[in-house]
Amino acid sequence: MGLDYEGQWLKRQGYLRAFDLTQSGARCYDPRFMEKIVSLAKRRGFVFQSSEIYGGLNGFWDYGPVGVELRKNLKDSWWRTMVQKRDNVVGLDTSIVAHPKTWVASGHVENFTDPMVDCKKCHHRFRTDEVTGKQCPECKGELTEARKFNLMFKTHVGAVEEESSIAYLRPETCQSIFTQFKNVVVTSRQKIPFGIAQVGKSFRNEITPRNFIFRSREFEQMEMEFFVRGAESSHWYDYWVEERFQWFLSLGINKDKLRKRVHDKDELAHYAKGCTDIEYQFPFGWSELEGIADRGNWDLSQHSKSSGKDLSYFDEEAKEKFVPCVVETSAGVDRTFLVLLADAYHEEKAPTSEEGKEEERIVLRFHPRIAPFKAAVFPLSRKLSEPARRLEHELRQSFTTDYDDAGSIGKRYRRHDEIGTPYGITYDFESETDQKVTIRDRDTMKQERVAISQVKEYLAEKLKGA
Repeated sequence: MGLDYEGQWLKRQGYLRAFDLTQSGARCYDPRFMEKIVSLAKRRGFVFQSSEIYGGLNGFWDYGPVGVELRKNLKDSWWRTMVQKRDNVVGLDTSIVAHPKTWVASGHVENFTDPMVDCKKCHHRFRTDEVTGKQCPECKGELTEARKFNLMFKTHVGAVEEESSIAYLRPETCQSIFTQFKNVVVTSRQKIPFGIAQVGKSFRNEITPRNFIFRSREFEQMEMEFFVRGAESSHWYDYWVEERFQWFLSLGINKDKLRKRVHDKDELAHYAKGCTDIEYQFPFGWSELEGIADRGNWDLSQHSKSSGKDLSYFDEEAKEKFVPCVVETSAGVDRTFLVLLADAYHEEKAPTSEEGKEEERIVLRFHPRIAPFKAAVFPLSRKLSEPARRLEHELRQSFTTDYDDAGSIGKRYRRHDEIGTPYGITYDFESETDQKVTIRDRDTMKQERVAISQVKEYLAEKLKGA
């Protein structure tokens, strides 16, 4: 299916620069739907292309005023679930640049590579697993021989750029959890089994970033390493697979589009006892959202060996010293963000102000807990701005709200339907006399007259548990 005018514009701007038609599940690929998601993301301030005024930078994205709110709610939900509601998981926030020996010990310097090939005709670069045979699928040009390409971004620390000053932007957040394991044990007084969680940016110089924000060169991870005795790792592995699956359901994601995929033995890393991916059926096919892995004690053992520091754990009750095994949960913020957009997106017929007439309505049916705004306040006329703003400022103390007086009331409803705001509050001329406002439900579009003095309580009740 070809792209329409808007789709062609989006492609030229880089938003649709590299949607992947070759990955598993490509038969499910729906470019028209992805166009709509990407267009809405820019139109409503969720995601912009980085450095767009200079033509953009492939694989990098900026989150707009609405996007940062959704993104914060997503990360806050993960943090509450994984850390704040538990007494056996603590948090950490580590630097993006670590000592380069960290990446030698973890195997990234030697092994964190993708085989790549170049097309001799169009000069595009591909990962070897994206193309087959000796021809490029786009222009039928001949391909070069495969060569290794390390995905880590190099940088230099200090005033002189020389071999000894080479460092790397971290390609994952988990390694610094392992290197800080001893400090966390001492300061937090946690006893095994316990976890260390971190949310942070990572960087991978992907050969072919693609599918909007699904695969980028700068991305954010939500990771937790759960340290256990070796004999208990299978139990905790099963526990965390189910816990993490349930979290995605708690965000309101369609269960029919989620699945658990257990890795075959030939997919596992040499040190791993097991791995399960939680996958979502994106418009371009089933792809990974989160990985849960039983990593054994390989990580702490490697860093202990490389650094010469003892990273074992001493169980005072059992009078036993051992190197803990770890069960890892690793989710992508950006991928989950994309899932929330795609899963919440609905098009439907909605009645207009004219009797018997309908029009298309786009609505993002976010779970209220993660919706960027919980409510928006609309004065029916700008003559009513002062009392309407006063109400919005009062509500802002308890909820994330927005004030909108641009355009007709119908256009404002539609705008906030596309943002995913659960409740629209209209202050009209009758409000001046009856001291009531009209509250509209995003999903049902039903309207209810509520006393201004009760609006805060009304929203609190509707959003209870959200």
